[in-house]
Amino acid sequence: MWIDLTGKIIVVTGGSMGIGESVVNNLLDNEAQIIIADRVENEKLLTRDNVSYIPCDITKKVEVESFVEKVIGNYKKIDGLVNNAGANRPNLLVDYYNGDSEHEMSEEELDLMYQVNQKGLFLMTQAVAREMIKQKEGVIINISSEAGMEGSKGQGGYSATKGAVNSFTLSWAKELGKFNIRVIGIAPGINEPTPMGNPTHVEKLAYTRGIKANEVKEDYTNIIPIGRVGKLQEIADLISYLNSEHSSYITGTIINITGGKSRG
Repeated sequence: MWIDLTGKIIVVTGGSMGIGESVVNNLLDNEAQIIIADRVENEKLLTRDNVSYIPCDITKKVEVESFVEKVIGNYKKIDGLVNNAGANRPNLLVDYYNGDSEHEMSEEELDLMYQVNQKGLFLMTQAVAREMIKQKEGVIINISSEAGMEGSKGQGGYSATKGAVNSFTLSWAKELGKFNIRVIGIAPGINEPTPMGNPTHVEKLAYTRGIKANEVKEDYTNIIPIGRVGKLQEIADLISYLNSEHSSYITGTIINITGGKSRG
């Protein structure tokens, strides 16, 4: 334990897997009380102390409001919110390789990313912020992406929704600062497992780059100045720090965690 979060009640959306799972474990290691908002349950996480799971589809306003009501009923407050839940569906705007509409961004794919990355984040933040304003304190951390700041070939829809997350972050920090509520964005780059740990994702993203999935062997020493991919633990460490009093003057900013790859 390098930061003491004892007594902190922290909500993590999408906390059952991926970056979210790592974040939950890290916050638990630092003695926080965690409530996971997700559509799936991680039984292994729930064997740990100080963690609970409440099913929630963050794209549904009624479910989000019910979730927050349950958290307040059980714990009386919410000190931190980590908006981690996200969706990514890589595809081209226009398939200029083969004219195949299956490799072009569909309305359904774009709508899914908007619903999860943008609308869901908004709904959860709005419901939690109402409680934090009453408390006159709180920390809201939005997981964005390097793609939201730099753009990304084959990920136009994802980049756009993450760009919106950045704008939400900067605006809400200005709105909520007078209530001692800090709002910070985190923009990870290429991390383990990469990319996304999903073979279908790898195949689709590779197509947008004009290569095959088995050719996705980028030399990270050339494109990442620090010479390696990021570790999920490193993202989680940053989130624990931002939830602590050590970061009490940090708000209204997007923090890159990309090994120097992103211009920011």
